[in-house]
Formats: sequence, structure tokens, C-alpha cells
Amino acid sequence: MTAPKNGKTAAKKRKPDAIAILKEDHAKVKKMFGQFARSDSPVEKEELAKLICAELTVHTTIEEEIFYPAAREALDDGDPSDEATVEHASAKDLIAQIENATPDAVMWDAKVTVLGEYINHHVEEEHKELFPQVRKSKLDLQGLGRAMMERKEQLELANAKHSYT
Repeated sequence: MTAPKNGKTAAKKRKPDAIAILKEDHAKVKKMFGQFARSDSPVEKEELAKLICAELTVHTTIEEEIFYPAAREALDDGDPSDEATVEHASAKDLIAQIENATPDAVMWDAKVTVLGEYINHHVEEEHKELFPQVRKSKLDLQGLGRAMMERKEQLELANAKHSYT
């Protein structure tokens, strides 16, 4: 058997599955929280906070609209996505507080830091509990991943249009 002419393997050409997409989002946001924690620049911190909030808003939307309902359907009792949905509510509250304040506001920095702690806890639970359970189910993770990417692109496009107005 010969390799494809473009040098890509079949695995590399496939779209990532739903869990891979979510893990990639987790890694991206974790990196941004790390940059925020190390920064001494108020301008950089403000920009990072905006990016973090935008990323998390898109991420939570695709989880709540697409991934969690599919996980609930695929899993038996004890679905950990219920707890994740509650965690999202706390994160959304902090996101709103961060977005509606300026970096010089009292506790703004602390709110971004606590949001990072919430997200780290949430990610750890998903990686240890929800994702392994979903991976063992008969859920079509490739198909789910395609739907999630399509919705993610719609949300990102809407965010881009909104930020220009």
C-alpha cells in the first residue's frame, strides 16, 4: 500500500472527533489562562480576558447544544453532564461579570483567576469521567464532531461580526 500523494495519512485527513475538539478547546483556554496569570500588562490581561470569555462562550454553547444532549442519550444513569451544565452556569456568571467590567474594577483580576480555577476543575472532571464514558458508548463521535465544528464556526463568525460593530 502506498501513502497518499499529498503526504497525509488517512488519520490526519479525518476530521477530529467530538472529544478531540473539546480537548483542543480546553488546551487552548488553559494556555490563555496561564498567559493571563504571568502577565503584568493590564492591556494584555484585558485582551486575554476577552479572548478567554469568547472562547468559553463558544465552547459551552457547543457542549450544551450538541455534546451534552448526545452524551445523555448515549449514557446510562449517572450522566456527569448534568453537573457540567451546573458548572457552566457559574462560569457564565463570571464571564458576564468580567465582560461587563474593566480591568481596573475591584476584583476583576480575581474573577478571571477564579474563572480559570472553575474551568480547570470542570475540564478535569470531563477528562476523567465524562469523556471516558462517552468514548465507551456507541456514540458517533466523528458525526458529532462535524456537527460541533459547524456550529462552532457559526458562533465564531457571529462573534467576529459582532466585534466589528
